[in-house]
Amino acid sequence: MAQVAVTINGRKYQIVCDDGQEAHLSRLGTYVDNRVGELVAAVGKVNEAQLLVMVSLLMADELSDAYAELDVARTADKGVVARMSAEESLSANIEDLANRIENIAERLEQA
Repeated sequence: MAQVAVTINGRKYQIVCDDGQEAHLSRLGTYVDNRVGELVAAVGKVNEAQLLVMVSLLMADELSDAYAELDVARTADKGVVARMSAEESLSANIEDLANRIENIAERLEQA
């Protein structure tokens, strides 16, 4: 197990993580620290517990928005897949009709 020092709001925390995840955890810590800094700049100094709750809610809101966008994208993808499937089916039906018309034409020529 690896250990990473993360600084948030001027306080250093030692966080344990899986080997190879150090850079990722460090980036996350920097992101959280930046969000805390933005919040402190907007509302001023508040106690640490309130700050933790407020930042958690802000980040949960961001995550909620991201999930909503993902759902919209997935729904759009399903629509595209359904439309493609319908177009492929229509194309196959047209091809089948063309073959039937050619067969009828051949039989008429032979008659």
